[in-house]
Amino acid sequence: MLIGFAGGFSTGAGVVISQYYGAGDKENVRKSVHTFILFMFILSIALSLLGVALTPFLIKIIKAPPEVAKEEYIYLTIYFSGISGLLLYNMGSAIFRAVGNSRLPFIFLVVSACLNIIMDLVFVIVLKMGTSGVALATIISQAISALLVLGALKITKSQVSFRFRELKINWKILSRIIFIGLPSAIQMAVTSFSNVFVQSYINQFGADVMGGWTAYNKVDQVLFLPMQCMGLAAMTFVGQNYGAGNIKRAKRGADISLLSALTTTLILIVPVITLAPHVVAFFITGEVEVIEYGTLFLRMLSPFYLLCCFNQVYSNALRGIGRSKEPMYVMLFSFVVARQIYLFVVSRFISNTIIPIAFGYPFGWILCSTIITITYFISFRKEEKRLREDDRNTLEESYGI
Repeated sequence: MLIGFAGGFSTGAGVVISQYYGAGDKENVRKSVHTFILFMFILSIALSLLGVALTPFLIKIIKAPPEVAKEEYIYLTIYFSGISGLLLYNMGSAIFRAVGNSRLPFIFLVVSACLNIIMDLVFVIVLKMGTSGVALATIISQAISALLVLGALKITKSQVSFRFRELKINWKILSRIIFIGLPSAIQMAVTSFSNVFVQSYINQFGADVMGGWTAYNKVDQVLFLPMQCMGLAAMTFVGQNYGAGNIKRAKRGADISLLSALTTTLILIVPVITLAPHVVAFFITGEVEVIEYGTLFLRMLSPFYLLCCFNQVYSNALRGIGRSKEPMYVMLFSFVVARQIYLFVVSRFISNTIIPIAFGYPFGWILCSTIITITYFISFRKEEKRLREDDRNTLEESYGI
């Protein structure tokens, strides 16, 4: 929830920076970068304190079984204490991606992930630190990724180079970042928070189902990555070309991003469905029943990921042209309101069993992808019409008509 909230502002900053970059406005690129860095430093501290304060409340509302509640409290308290590392890394990544450099953030992420794995092994197996060791390994590796991305911004010779003396809030630019980013922040935070209530429906079926759902969620994060990355690429590409006034090329980039997302996702889900028990066992250790439930969820829900490609790519394309409210409204309605209504009706009046409950996710995906696709085509058609009218007005003014 908190990471999603901060991620929304990274989205807003990425759009603003990419549009200025596409328009060739170097001065405002630099002002945007330094405004965003200072803003995120302040926000990361506030969210860290908020996360620690909210931990007991969050554990209570997800109705965690007593045998895992203590471990959850330990993990989340440590994790939120060091969440600034992840938020600052995401900030730097958004800045680099806005100017078309996704390679450096990727390298830093690989370094961080490798360090995380090594520290997990040392803290848990060698030092016997248990859950606290896993949490510490996570926040230390994330802090290192933040230092790497900030260092890269410091030494780069491009328009997004970071200088301490230039750290200053430009209120006009910050208002643009918030205007575009706040809807995304609200959407990501509220959607994530609603997943807490979805988890509470799952938890009532016992530890085996809960373990299987946890394993499924691990794989879910991997399957979502390609389409999310293609969506971010579409947002940057659309933002830059929109800033340059080339809406047709922006639209073409979004379409190619969608095709890439669909292709990559299909390539991933076929072996995942085929080898589902082995995939689940790789991500979690547990009883046979846990692996069986994880396999059930994976095979049942994976085919619907192809539909998610539409809402991931087209929502980011809309943000690229500065229309972040439309994706917020659609996703909040689909992932929060409609999904919660579905879960309530199904559990109370149809069948309070695990399979209909689990289908709450595809229900939201189908609804969201349908509405966001329609919204995308309508919005881009309006932008094309507006740009044609602007060009005609400019031509008329040039000839004194």
